[in-house]
Amino acid sequence: MGHRLHPLSTAVAVACAMAATWHRAGAESATELSEIVVSAETPGSFPSSSVVTGRALEVDRVGTSDTAKLLLQVPGVSLYGAGGVSSLPAIHGLADDRVRIEVDGMDLIASCPNHMNPPLSYLDPTAVGSLKVYAGIVPVSLAGDSIGGTIIAESPEPEFAAPDQKYLLKGTVGSYYQSNGNGYSVNVGASAATDSLSIAYSGALAKSQNYKAGGDFKTTGATGRIGHTLPLNEVGSTAYDTRNQTLDFAWKSGIHKIEAEIGYQDIPEELFPNQRMDMLGNEQTSFNLNYTGEFGWGDLEAQAYYQYVDHFMDFGPDKRFWYGPASGRTTVDGKPCWPISNTCAAGMPMNTEAKTLGASLQADIDLTDTQLLRLGAEYQGYRLDDWWSPSGANMYPGTFWNINDGRRDRVALYGEWEARPTPQWLTLLGIRFEQVDMDTGDVRGYNTTPTAPGNQYLEANRFNAQDRQETDNNVNLTALARYRLDETKNLEFGFAHLVRSPNLYERYTWSSWTMAASMNNSVGDGNGYVGDINLKPEQANTLSATFDWHAPERDWEIQATPYYTYVTDYVDAIKTAVWIPDAFNVLQYANQKAQLYGIDISGKMPLFKNDFGRFGLKGLLNYTKGENLDTNDGLYNIMPLNVALSLTQQLGGWDNGIEVVMVDAKDDLSEVRNEIETPGYTLFNLRGSYSWTKVRLDFGIENLLDRFYSLPLGGAYLGQGKTMELNPTNPAWGTAGPGMGRSFYVGLNLKF
Repeated sequence: MGHRLHPLSTAVAVACAMAATWHRAGAESATELSEIVVSAETPGSFPSSSVVTGRALEVDRVGTSDTAKLLLQVPGVSLYGAGGVSSLPAIHGLADDRVRIEVDGMDLIASCPNHMNPPLSYLDPTAVGSLKVYAGIVPVSLAGDSIGGTIIAESPEPEFAAPDQKYLLKGTVGSYYQSNGNGYSVNVGASAATDSLSIAYSGALAKSQNYKAGGDFKTTGATGRIGHTLPLNEVGSTAYDTRNQTLDFAWKSGIHKIEAEIGYQDIPEELFPNQRMDMLGNEQTSFNLNYTGEFGWGDLEAQAYYQYVDHFMDFGPDKRFWYGPASGRTTVDGKPCWPISNTCAAGMPMNTEAKTLGASLQADIDLTDTQLLRLGAEYQGYRLDDWWSPSGANMYPGTFWNINDGRRDRVALYGEWEARPTPQWLTLLGIRFEQVDMDTGDVRGYNTTPTAPGNQYLEANRFNAQDRQETDNNVNLTALARYRLDETKNLEFGFAHLVRSPNLYERYTWSSWTMAASMNNSVGDGNGYVGDINLKPEQANTLSATFDWHAPERDWEIQATPYYTYVTDYVDAIKTAVWIPDAFNVLQYANQKAQLYGIDISGKMPLFKNDFGRFGLKGLLNYTKGENLDTNDGLYNIMPLNVALSLTQQLGGWDNGIEVVMVDAKDDLSEVRNEIETPGYTLFNLRGSYSWTKVRLDFGIENLLDRFYSLPLGGAYLGQGKTMELNPTNPAWGTAGPGMGRSFYVGLNLKF
């Protein structure tokens, strides 16, 4: 049975527990804890943001190849479960395309009907220099085509030799091993620089087998892997194999700096436990060119980038259900298969090809010592083709075009004014205009005859007869202020009106045939989705405030952020003609009204210092409530109340910690999606490390007590069996994605 956490009482308890020891904390007992909040007191670095960098990155990236998991210590952030390197960040309950994610300044888009390749999946954790999160109230210069917030992932800044050095050479080699799933990673990095030229390379590969859940886990009818059943506790379709490489060139002279970056990714396999398909190929190439200049009047930045993605999906080994030789059909083209009808389908090959071209220009103009004007322009051109080759059964004789020549062009202009009217006040006002132009070509089903199954013929003709060109003119507004009460207390508050246009899959997926619709699902709930050309842009109005109480040198600190967001034309799901409770269904995207509200509390404090080292405490509490106001239904995948507390200890080169994570039961559900309830749970984690001058050793145990738990945002379990059917007996509706059981890990990193 799960346990319950009351939101208000838990928030008060955490805040009081921290406050109780603040005044016992002196500078002599200060513990160096991970810095995740940056506050600004001058124009040019306002508003404050949550930042993950330095030691926090070194600790958290050991044992994971999923860059999004580095954000779990940030207030207000939760993660939709997906593949092993592809979690989808959510900020205050708003996820995926509702959050703007920049990777080294590039606005990237998930190019997959299941959003298996989100922006952060293109950056290995070992290649991250910093992560910044702007939650809720976002300056218009960092907003755009999003309503939930902004995440900025950046590689390390290029390093140059000092003026008195002839050259600078640096390198890193690192690796980790994780017992659960036999996962491992290897990464290398090297750089060479003069005082004006820098060249750097980074590369990483990571691989894991399926992981095992804690306790006892076994789905009904667990046969799924070719020729045998999955072992007890093994969570199907959680394996992955990924490789990333980046080559960076930088040149500087006086006030000018130019940086060019080439990125390449190859993912031969990433299986997905909450999708009906697996990613069996994702090849990405990106080119990124950036210029910055520091002039007497201010700063100028220009950027241009291009990304090409070749993405392929089919059934991985756990989803190739096998009846065996008695069926008379064991292979097609050498691949194991199952008989779907009189013809055996060897699989369901699905291809996606995407191209993104972007450019931006921004000028920060110093009007006075206390006023800054920021002006900018952005362009993003996106092209998408999504087609499924014939493969037998009802999936023939031709190619199914899910999206044909999809086009999404976005142009933006913005202006911001920052000012310090008095020594205590900082203010920011901004306006942003965006035009989003979308269109797509004609589509077709596998079968273009009137008798084609699933109404492919009729629905394709109906879609092709419509005017599919849509233009949205979106206006974004932000007003922010910070008041400095004294050297230990700040109050930051504001309002934002942010707008997001629907993506290509939300507007242009056209088939309600259960087989085709169930392949279009970006949230992992097991349902199928059909788009709507006439969807309107989402418009979110957010009010938020942050109270920041801290020591003058931030030896201790606590922040509390309540927020409220009201969204008109929220893109949610509605029932179609046939809807069944406690089952998977085909749903339709539709505009509705929604609201989200909650509170984040975070803080850290030193406790005491003795012969065993310096001890400290840090904590994090998140609570979000999401409601569909048209249907009085819950919004999908809202993280329940959760608390994380860590006791840390440092002594010489040692840096250790004990962490407890408490998550409430998720029973405030989306009824239209038949969202699966998950019980509450408590996990214990142990972390340790020892650092020498050039060497760092990390080790730890995740889920120390091997607790079985279901991931609240892990979606529906579809990791094995006959996932082609909408409601098979294996996997049947009703099982949530299981979390990982006990796992030992060790990591080693060398610098030279």
